[in-house]
Amino acid sequence: MILVTGGAGFIGGNFVLDWLANPKAEGIINLDKLTYAGNLATLASLEKDSRHIFVHGDIGDRGLVGDLLEKYQPRAIVNFAAESHVDRSIHGPADFVQTNVLGTFNLLESARAYWSQLPAEQKADFRFLHVSTDEVYGSLKAEDPPFSETNPYEPNSPYSASKAASDHLVRAWFHTYGLPVLTTNCSNNYGPYHFPEKLIPLVILNALNGKPLPIYGDGQQIRDWLYVSDHCSAIRRVLEKGKIGETYNVGGWNEKANLDVVKTICSVLDSLKPRADAQSYAEQITFVTDRPGHDRRYAIDARKIERDLQWKPQETFDTGIRKTVQWYLNNPVWVEGVVSGSYREWLQKHYQ
Repeated sequence: MILVTGGAGFIGGNFVLDWLANPKAEGIINLDKLTYAGNLATLASLEKDSRHIFVHGDIGDRGLVGDLLEKYQPRAIVNFAAESHVDRSIHGPADFVQTNVLGTFNLLESARAYWSQLPAEQKADFRFLHVSTDEVYGSLKAEDPPFSETNPYEPNSPYSASKAASDHLVRAWFHTYGLPVLTTNCSNNYGPYHFPEKLIPLVILNALNGKPLPIYGDGQQIRDWLYVSDHCSAIRRVLEKGKIGETYNVGGWNEKANLDVVKTICSVLDSLKPRADAQSYAEQITFVTDRPGHDRRYAIDARKIERDLQWKPQETFDTGIRKTVQWYLNNPVWVEGVVSGSYREWLQKHYQ
């Protein structure tokens, strides 16, 4: 089996579903704290799958994690568990330090204690794969080359600083203790089951509900967009073929300005579910005050993972965004379950 942490969240949930879509795949112990972004409805299709064992708990709970490792003897840990939204980190950084820094530390210590007592063959096969973000590298100028694995860390938000700290801990546990780690740093993900506080699902749902489509600043912040199923396939490849101690940047080769992303979503909605008044959803675009310390551009150089592990994304932004919009149109029950009263209050606080 493998232990997946944060497997009820957006990327983790997609990874669990992708992994278990293979009938020959190993089982998963899925440990998730079920904070606001953890959603068991994402995993509803696995309810009767004996290969999926869900455990409600915290990666920082060493007793619980130790018991799970001893009971199930997983060959790998894939760590998705993290607080991940920049805006939330600005207003409440303590949770990000607690989960992303201290939680990762405790998980590493649990993994080290488990790994150190394994028989030689199992010890050699064990892997700890830490999933991180391109935001640890800071911000790029328009003329700068994309982030490579050798870029210095220059985080600019409490979120990215906490993820940078967790990356450093993972690196240190490899160099100091020999724990067989792998790290991936990905660009912005999008796709099914995305909690609607992030740009793409927020715009889709606001558009359908006749609400303003909020754009920070001038909308020219550039991100590299990665379809979530491509990210999942990259993680599987790194887990299978990655060299211990290495970092792999995972990107979609899709640099887009936020305003262009929103206009593309509007265009797709115009074709799939036109407004009753025949106007474009782009009429709902509105500009709001930029957030503090907003990084101008991220871009990933994903040549290393392509060269060393023969992985590259399968979706273009155009194909991926169309699949994403169609998924939200097809899954109103999942959406309604997520859009709670507290979520609406949070949106009002940030985007009013």
